Parts: sequence; C-alpha cells; structure tokens
Amino acid sequence: MTLHAEAPARRVTCGFTAVLLDMDGTLVDSDAAVERSWRTWARRWGADPAAVFAVMHGAPAEATVRRVRPDLDEALVAVATRDQLEAECTDLADVVAAPGAHELVAHLDATHTPWAVVTSADTRLARARLGAAGIDAPVLVPRDMVAEGKPAPDGYLMAADFLGVDPTDCLVVEDSPVGVAAGRAAGATVAGLRGAPGDIPIGTLHEVVPTLIAQEVTA
Repeated sequence: MTLHAEAPARRVTCGFTAVLLDMDGTLVDSDAAVERSWRTWARRWGADPAAVFAVMHGAPAEATVRRVRPDLDEALVAVATRDQLEAECTDLADVVAAPGAHELVAHLDATHTPWAVVTSADTRLARARLGAAGIDAPVLVPRDMVAEGKPAPDGYLMAADFLGVDPTDCLVVEDSPVGVAAGRAAGATVAGLRGAPGDIPIGTLHEVVPTLIAQEVTA
C-alpha cells in the first residue's frame, strides 16, 4: 500500500473558485448507519470492532479491511469489501442531510459556484446516501473512479479537473484527518469539520457560506 505524507497546512486563499465536499460525516449524516454496518461486518469477519472504528473514519472500505484483517489474501479482501459495501447500501434508514447541507447547496447553486462531492464510498453507495439525504451533486467523484482513495489527492484533483478549476483555488470541506490530508495534498485550502485539523476550523456547514462570503470580500 502506498503511503502519503500529509501536506503542511497552507495559507488561506482569498476567494475560492469552487467548493469540494466530502460526503459521510460532512454533507450527509450517516454515522449511525456506518457504525451499524461496520459492527455487523466485524462480527461476521472476526475483527475487533474497536480496531475497525479506530481506522475506518474517512477511509475507503478496502483500506479498512486491509488494516484490520491483514491476513486476508487479495480474493478475500475483495469479498470482504463487497460484503461491507452491500450492507451499507441496504441500510439507509436514518441517513439524512447534515445540518446546513441544504442551505449550503442552495447558496452554491444560487451563486453559480461550481461544487462537487468527493467520497471514499463507491458509486452505488454514494448515490444511495446522497439520494436518501435529498442532495443532487452536479459532480460526484467516488472511490471507484480514482486509482487511489484518500489520503491520496486523486479524488480532489479529478473533481477540480471536471469542474475546470485549479485545485489550489478550491475550498475542500472535510471531517476526518484522512480527508484533510487528501485535500491538502491536492493543494486546496481545507475547512475542517468536527475537529478535523483543517486550515479553517468550522463547527457545522452553516459556517461555510459566511466563510465563502468573507473570502470574497477580502479577495
């Protein structure tokens, strides 16, 4: 597995061309569903749930499987990963938009600000959770579209390319150290939710719009 050194914190850019959003824990509140599915998976695959919860946040399912069951061969890693993703796709009972998500999306659309969702989930799971939350992303970059998942910058670089913008002019919004590392490695400024170590600390998505407006004023 390739290791990616975390890029250092960068100076906040005045004015952002686009906003790139993580999904789980950022744009979509899926915490309960994620925990249930991983707890079930851990029981089925003989893994310690505590060890799973310690490493799964923000990481692709395959990476978590490899870390908690390093004894599995490639075929079994693939089976275990599919098993986990299938469980997540069918458990959407309490998946909802995160506080401030709809307001943020409405602002981005109203101001014609390009935006995208970059997630460690695969296409099927990402579309299922965004649909459950009532969010229609104009650009979606899931894990199965890139060579390497977070903390590699591939997803954020691809999203910026799709939007036709320079990644260094983007604001990335993330809630995990893995996601923050990916955003920084792409050269973006990162807003860190829920204590994630970003360049701009924010408590909820309600704070993103004022952050964007403040940067526009100082640009």
